[in-house]
Amino acid sequence: MARLQDEIGKKRPFDDPAEEAYLNLVRTHHTLSEAFRRLFKSVGLSESTYNALRILRGHHPDPVPSQDIGEQLVARVPDVTRLVDRLVNDGFAARHRTEEDRRLVLVSITRKGLDLLNKLEASKTEIHHRQLGQLSDNELQRLSRLLEKARDGCHALRERD
Repeated sequence: MARLQDEIGKKRPFDDPAEEAYLNLVRTHHTLSEAFRRLFKSVGLSESTYNALRILRGHHPDPVPSQDIGEQLVARVPDVTRLVDRLVNDGFAARHRTEEDRRLVLVSITRKGLDLLNKLEASKTEIHHRQLGQLSDNELQRLSRLLEKARDGCHALRERD
């Protein structure tokens, strides 16, 4: 098992366990996400557009206000409008306005978007199992709870600022 210190060529041990954990998270994120970037790129998607499609599928058949998509993205993006524009232009989503409030933009997934997600499902699952299959279900659940606990600390800091 490679240690972060060795992977990045650090000569001395980390002085701060929090710094080491943070850098481990960053390194692991980039390592795990590379296979998904390749998969999504092969069908003309980015990680953000794929995530937005999953959000739309989760609300299907109901449309979703575009600001809700931005709030529900796993990794926030600065311009949700541009993200939705790409999905609409590619035929994966449709944009609607309501008569009650013309400023409200509702977005729904199209049949083409649903078909694309279905096409990617087996590959996505295979990548997850290939990357994390060495961990037991219990270890994966524990890892998820630890990561949630770490994010809770960030949310608490943001609320104080």
